[in-house]
Amino acid sequence: MMVNCCGLLNTNNEPVPLKSIEVELEVRDHVATVVSTLNYENKEDKPLEAVFVFPLPGDAAVCHFSAQIGQTQIVAEVKEKQKAREDYDDALSAGQQAFLLEESEQSPDIFTLSVGSLPPGQSASVRLEYVTELAVQADDGLRFCLPAVLNPRYKPQGSEGAGVQVTSVPASLVPYSLSFSVRVSSSRPISKVESSCSLESLQYVNTEQTQATVKLAAGHKFDRDVELLIYYKDAHKPTAVVEAGQASAKPGSLMGDPVLMLSLYPEFPQSVMSALASQGEFVFLLDRSGSMGCPMSNGKRQETRIASARDTLLLLLKSLPMGCYFNIYSFGSSFEYIFPKSVEYSEKTLEEALKKVEAMQANLGGTEILKPLTHILSETCICNQPRQVFVFTDGEVSNTKEVIDLVKKNSGSHRCFSFGIGEGASSALINGLAKEGGGHAQFITGTDRMQPKVMQSLRFALQPAVVDISVTWDLPTGVSVTVLSPPLTALFQGQRSLIYAQLTGQSSEAAEGSVTVKYSLAGHLSQNQLHFPLKPPEDNGLTVHRLSARTLIRSLETEEREHRGQQDGGVKEKMVQLSVQSGVSSSYTAFIAVNKGNGEPIRGPLVRRPVPTPALMRMQRCNFGAKHVVTSCARAAAPKGKSGSVFTGINMKLKSMGRQKPSTQGMRACSGQAEMSLDMRDSTFSSQALSKQPPRDPLLQLVTLQKASGCWLLDPALAAAVGKTSEEVENTKPSAVNQEVWATILALIWLHGFKMDAKPEWELLAMKAVSWLRAQNVPSEGVEAGNRLLGCHVQKDAMGL
Repeated sequence: MMVNCCGLLNTNNEPVPLKSIEVELEVRDHVATVVSTLNYENKEDKPLEAVFVFPLPGDAAVCHFSAQIGQTQIVAEVKEKQKAREDYDDALSAGQQAFLLEESEQSPDIFTLSVGSLPPGQSASVRLEYVTELAVQADDGLRFCLPAVLNPRYKPQGSEGAGVQVTSVPASLVPYSLSFSVRVSSSRPISKVESSCSLESLQYVNTEQTQATVKLAAGHKFDRDVELLIYYKDAHKPTAVVEAGQASAKPGSLMGDPVLMLSLYPEFPQSVMSALASQGEFVFLLDRSGSMGCPMSNGKRQETRIASARDTLLLLLKSLPMGCYFNIYSFGSSFEYIFPKSVEYSEKTLEEALKKVEAMQANLGGTEILKPLTHILSETCICNQPRQVFVFTDGEVSNTKEVIDLVKKNSGSHRCFSFGIGEGASSALINGLAKEGGGHAQFITGTDRMQPKVMQSLRFALQPAVVDISVTWDLPTGVSVTVLSPPLTALFQGQRSLIYAQLTGQSSEAAEGSVTVKYSLAGHLSQNQLHFPLKPPEDNGLTVHRLSARTLIRSLETEEREHRGQQDGGVKEKMVQLSVQSGVSSSYTAFIAVNKGNGEPIRGPLVRRPVPTPALMRMQRCNFGAKHVVTSCARAAAPKGKSGSVFTGINMKLKSMGRQKPSTQGMRACSGQAEMSLDMRDSTFSSQALSKQPPRDPLLQLVTLQKASGCWLLDPALAAAVGKTSEEVENTKPSAVNQEVWATILALIWLHGFKMDAKPEWELLAMKAVSWLRAQNVPSEGVEAGNRLLGCHVQKDAMGL
């Protein structure tokens, strides 16, 4: 029999009830408020439950959830998660409509939205709102990312908890549309807004250019996250913003009291910044799971993630200072290292490491990041060599919180710099590693080059550590302060650090207070003092309150995990109470909305329709043997399978849903939907699935030839790298200049003359070359002859000589 299907279909030719997503982004200075509206319509002849698993930024504070059915609006409330699930089940059992929004217990950047009992022919709109801070980039831009891609998360063998289930399709087959509009406002003029996606032109709202709007161009393909970079004309300045409490909330509570958001932008003296450390233990941890074999982006002849990471490691290794120690680990289902322990940086150890890096492929299977990190952090630290850990991963793991807790536990012995590679990298993992490890996080997506971002982080790692950070408050009698943020452990040049604090009490004698932040860097003492009002104007936005609640909830979640099994649940209870009072979700609470109207109960078996999310690389461009599990409906009884059987996925799913009730088992008809498990295993990437890699960048050819000391040798490879023959290079060498000095001068002139656009990538290794040249007493005719040969006009002072 021929069946005519109309409307949107998934890969199993089943109708998809989600029709469109509308996103409105409002940015005020460095804080973003995001409102997403999801429009559902049931075009089938039976009632549906739509389940949508989707990503959000890992540090988002989800603060509103509501549903619109016809003229009826239902605003959700936050409840303890198990109670919310029971209310949802009870509503469906009674034939009522219900809406449930849950944060994953494994990773705070994954949410599940369940839309229950959508009758035939009915439409419903679901609205969710969240607030988040925007990270500062190397070029002073503010980065916002709307995650559109949810790649399956690897679930390590033996780890506790169930993996979240997600239905994924290739990005090109996503059966719903996305519209995205942005409004930016600031006290400073907006210079530009850039994106990895096509935008309509920026429209200024006022003559001062402090307000602007922009929209995503039509036809977004879901092949990438929607990333925005917002630039203001003036450099970022320290600020102290006080937000009035909620009038209806109890004084003395977080929501009832004023809350302060302190933004710090340290500016260190140039003399301190140029004196980079010559010591340190640098440990590089590289993801070699199968997904690292995917292209960096969707363009033709794009290099793979692993190839880009190899090139980046080359630049990193060449830029390390003499006298430091280093090692390289790589991981997949197992992990490997180049040296049993970190070794001193020398020509011999550098050459050995580079040979092994060049041979690295994305062939180690899954993404077991916890084991190598545990091994690295358990190694004895080297005296007077501060440990700096650089983690490169596409961030697709399910045990995010366990990994972050390990880094936090060992934060006293190391700094951690993290790099999320490719679309769909977990922002919760990448940001969490850096935040708890006192380092810095970077994301490399689309056509971004990995190298400049990584080299910026190496500069941060080579900076002297900021010590003796203190925060003191000057408040009048009757007013007290409670700091809600964890203590500051790291400050970096040009990077924002935030402190949230609750102000309790009142004073008639003073209208303002002040806060002073002091710190020391390489013996240089600095301080920032900021004043703020004690009676701020009434503002019902509560954005700062919700961000501070999110900060406190995350701290309580960490504390609860650290002491799990050692206490009576007081921390969890406090967290649930704070989540309910503030209306901000947590891993132990959920948003629940029930339509208790007087309409007729919805009758008939309820069919579950998973809504697919785009899984970019694994399904489009990579040849993986993905493990699929066929799941029955959520409440059907499933036989207990043995380990490794197809029923393992079903049992895990039932456990993760956590909502088995006899009253609803008979309501659901099985849809036969084949779903991709978020605990699916990475498999070995097939390199034949990609076209031939593009030829190596001339810059990297030159960098490859540099020696550990910083010099270059005069040989045919050097001549070719600077675009000359061996004879041309040798015949123009001044007699007073030796071969290594001549080769190094030529390399530096070539970098300054032809590669200034890539200066952030080679600046550190050039500084090492200049230090080597200074020790050789370079004759002035060497630079002049080099300029003549290469056709450049680079001055000695520009080169640092």
